[in-house]
Amino acid sequence: MRLLSVVLSGGAGSRLWPLSRQAFPKPFMKLGGTTLLQQAIERGQACGTGDLMVVTNKEHQFLTLDVLNQMADPPTATLLLEPRGRNTGPAIALAALQCIRQFSGDTVMLVLSADHLVPDVEAFVASASQAFRLASQGKLVVFGIGPTQPDTGFGYIEVEHVSRESQPAKRFVEKPDLQTAQEYLATGRYYWNSGMFCFTADAIVAAFEQHAPELLAGARRAFESSQLANGAINFDLHDFGLQPDISIDYAIMERAGNVHVVPAKFNWSDVGLWPSVANAHTPDASGNTMPADVVAIDTTNTHIHVDSYGPKVVATLGVHDLVIVDTPDALLVAHKDNAQDVKKVVDVLKARKHETVNLPPVVHRPWGTYASLKEEDGYKVKRITVKPGSSLSLQYHHQRAEHWVVVKGTAIVQVGEVQYKTLPGEYRYIPLKEQHRLTNIGTDELVLVEVQCGTYLGEDDIVRLADTYGRA
Repeated sequence: MRLLSVVLSGGAGSRLWPLSRQAFPKPFMKLGGTTLLQQAIERGQACGTGDLMVVTNKEHQFLTLDVLNQMADPPTATLLLEPRGRNTGPAIALAALQCIRQFSGDTVMLVLSADHLVPDVEAFVASASQAFRLASQGKLVVFGIGPTQPDTGFGYIEVEHVSRESQPAKRFVEKPDLQTAQEYLATGRYYWNSGMFCFTADAIVAAFEQHAPELLAGARRAFESSQLANGAINFDLHDFGLQPDISIDYAIMERAGNVHVVPAKFNWSDVGLWPSVANAHTPDASGNTMPADVVAIDTTNTHIHVDSYGPKVVATLGVHDLVIVDTPDALLVAHKDNAQDVKKVVDVLKARKHETVNLPPVVHRPWGTYASLKEEDGYKVKRITVKPGSSLSLQYHHQRAEHWVVVKGTAIVQVGEVQYKTLPGEYRYIPLKEQHRLTNIGTDELVLVEVQCGTYLGEDDIVRLADTYGRA
C-alpha cells in the first residue's frame, strides 16, 4: 500500500511573536538549523513516503516552495492552497479527496503538523509503522503523547489505561482547566492529543460521510471550482468559505467508533510557547539558552533570541527566568511564567493595526525578499534581494519615486520602455508614476538598496501592470 505524507501547514503561532508573524508563521521558523516544516517533511520521508501533500495558506505557497527547493532530496509535492484558514477538518477532507483523485482510496495518509518538534526520528518511524498497520485495517489512528504534567494547552484522549500498546480511544476531551488536567493525570487513563493521524483516504472519507456529511459536501464543492495554477491547487474564496470551520477532532474523532491510539515512543513538543522553544536548545551551566556572544552576568534560566541586520551587542545583568526576543523591528521581554499571554500583546498590536503582527522584518516574496532598514517622514530605505532568473512585477507608484543602487549581482532595470543593464555600484532613478521592473539576469542572488521618496510609502501603493506570478 502507498503511504502519503500530508503536512498541515497553517496557523499564525501568535504566542511566538515577534519571530512568528501571519505572513511568516511558525512552520517557517528554524530550530536546529532547519525549518519546522522541513523537519515534518523529512519525518514523512523517513517513514518511506515518496509523495507529499501540503495544505497551506495561499500566501505561503512560495515560502513552502523555498523550503522544498532547499532540501537535498525533496519529495514530489502537491500543494493545496487555502484562501483562508478553515481548521483541520476541511483541510483533511480536501487532502483525502485529492488523495483518492491522484492516487487511490486505499492510500494510507500520514497526517503531520508542520509546527511540531520530534528530535528522535527513528522512534517516530517505529510508532508510524504501528499506525500504518492499524490504518491498513481501516482504523482511524491518532498518536497519543504520554502527559508529563497537567498541561491546560492540549486536548486529551481517554483510554482504558495508558500503556505502550495501541488501544481503542474511549473519548476525546478539549483543553481542560488546571484542576481537571490534574485529575486526568492522576487516573493514568489519558494521553495528550498530538494532532497527528494516520488512516486510509477511503476510511476518513467514509467517516466524513457518516459523521460530518455537510463538511464533506463543502469540500467536494470547493474542489468543483478549484483550479490548477503555478503547480498547485487553488480554491475559490467563496466556495471554500462555505465549509464549516471545525477541527478534525470535533468533526470525526469524537464521534467515530473505530479510532485507535498509538502511544508515541518519541519525545514531542508542539513548540507553542517560548519556553518550549528554549527547551529545544541545550542550556549552559546557568540554565540559559542564548547565542554565545551574549554578555550574560548574574543571569539564569533565560532564553535570548537575537535577529539583527548587523552586529549587535546584547547584555543582561541580574535577570532570571526571562524570554528576550530581539528582532530588527520588535523586542519582547517576558517572564517565562507569562509566556502563554504573548497573544495578548499581539491582540493589542492588532487593535492598533501595527504591521509587526503581519509582516516579518524580512518579507518573503516569490521573487526574493525585502527588508526596511530605515524610515522617516518622506523617505524609506530598503534592502531587496532577487533570485537568479526572477523579476519583480512591471509596476508604478502614485506617491513615490525610487532610487536603486545595485550592490551585488547583475540586473536589468526597466524604466519606461528602456531597459538598462546595471552592475554593482551603478544607480538608476525611477520617477513618480513611471512604469518600471527589476530582473536578475545573473546566476547569483541580486542585492539592491532602494531609497523611496514621497508623501506616502505604504506597500499598497503599487499598481501592477504585468506579473510572472499572477498578481497583476
